[in-house]
Amino acid sequence: MRKKCIVIVGPTGVGKTRLSIFLAKRLNSEIISADSMQIYKYMDIGTAKVEPKYQKEIKHHLIDIVEPNENFNVEQFQSLCIDKIEEISSKNKIPIIVGGTGLYINSITHKLEFNTVKSDEKLRHELENIAESQGNQKLHKMLEDLDPESASKIHKNNVRRVIRAIEVYKLTGHKFSEINDKFDHYNDDYDFYIIGLNDDREILYERINQRVDEMIDEGFMAECKYIYELTDENSQSIQAIGYREAFMYLNNEISFKDMVNLMKKNSRKYAKRQLTWFRQDERIHWMNLENFNKFEDIEQICLENLKEWLYDKR
Repeated sequence: MRKKCIVIVGPTGVGKTRLSIFLAKRLNSEIISADSMQIYKYMDIGTAKVEPKYQKEIKHHLIDIVEPNENFNVEQFQSLCIDKIEEISSKNKIPIIVGGTGLYINSITHKLEFNTVKSDEKLRHELENIAESQGNQKLHKMLEDLDPESASKIHKNNVRRVIRAIEVYKLTGHKFSEINDKFDHYNDDYDFYIIGLNDDREILYERINQRVDEMIDEGFMAECKYIYELTDENSQSIQAIGYREAFMYLNNEISFKDMVNLMKKNSRKYAKRQLTWFRQDERIHWMNLENFNKFEDIEQICLENLKEWLYDKR
């Protein structure tokens, strides 16, 4: 029998952490973070890490495992996460994977193999800069010129996938469509129940704006100054939304007001990209907050559905 695993996905600020803690308490679970920035130590406020009191109540994994000046990639995450799934399952507990980093989630829920073509961090960084400065369309056009078949299958907003396709071609001379990367195949090694949280766009965006203000009030700038001393411009960690804009301010490139506005804008854009990514997975059970009077209703419905799934009552 396949091991069961719960996955909770959705955009930033939608309530994934709250739902995961509620379910973990009631389903004898442990939580695995699938957030590419919560892996870094000391970056607490800007990545909205789970409060210490909840980490004491419920065992959390893959949080605070890497120094801010160290790099970490999805291949490493996949290996560690699978180890944690097996470890938690061996204790007759149910793993709950929670996160908004689409590539991290897909590395577990899909047959994503990395041993065929390795990555080139320098090339990847150059391509990311093109997307950042010239837009996703420019990057997608580069792929279209190299590999029209892959370009026709990959949406321009799926930047990580576009970058990977260009990277494979540049490194091997072969088209991505010819490489057995298996990204588009679901991982059937585990029995996944995937919950997707969403909300009305305007409500979600307002919540994101409010969250940025709260981060500032909670001491985010002091945290950034500390991280600033531990890293350099090549550190992967400082590419995180919030920190990137804060470092621009600390380098006197923008004003404080512009920094805050840019943090809000980029966080909203990130939420939109997250939804675009997750909507590609037809297995997700979507729960839209605007259809419920209160969040507690979603918690109860998810709990009941999961109990049926866990005990095969359907």
